[in-house]
Amino acid sequence: MPSPTLDLIREAAAGSSEGRLQFSQVVGLMVVAGVESYTVDYRSGRTTYYPRDGAPLDLALDTPEMPIPAMLDIAALRAAIAGSQRGVVMYPQFKRLSMAAGCIGYTVWIDGRHVSYYGRRGEVHVEKFPD
Repeated sequence: MPSPTLDLIREAAAGSSEGRLQFSQVVGLMVVAGVESYTVDYRSGRTTYYPRDGAPLDLALDTPEMPIPAMLDIAALRAAIAGSQRGVVMYPQFKRLSMAAGCIGYTVWIDGRHVSYYGRRGEVHVEKFPD
């Protein structure tokens, strides 16, 4: 994987984790880096990025030490997503809110312009990117 691509992915990951970058900014960096999708796994504390051309990149993810409920609470998850889309909930808080809502992880589909959120029982909630 070319160094500029790695640098963009690492900047997006760090900026998001530190609460410096909003979701739309992270997506913008992923577009420039040529990332097709990325998957966040709260249970393993990992994020895997899938560039169109090149091997996947797996990075550690700092996750809150908290239990994830067995049921996915779609209303609570949608509230966390809406806050993130408005820029009032940054990623450190989003992780807490989405985990508390029963989310174990999610996949961001850059070209598909949506995110698939997963619950512990195989539930999937799909949220389209705002226009």
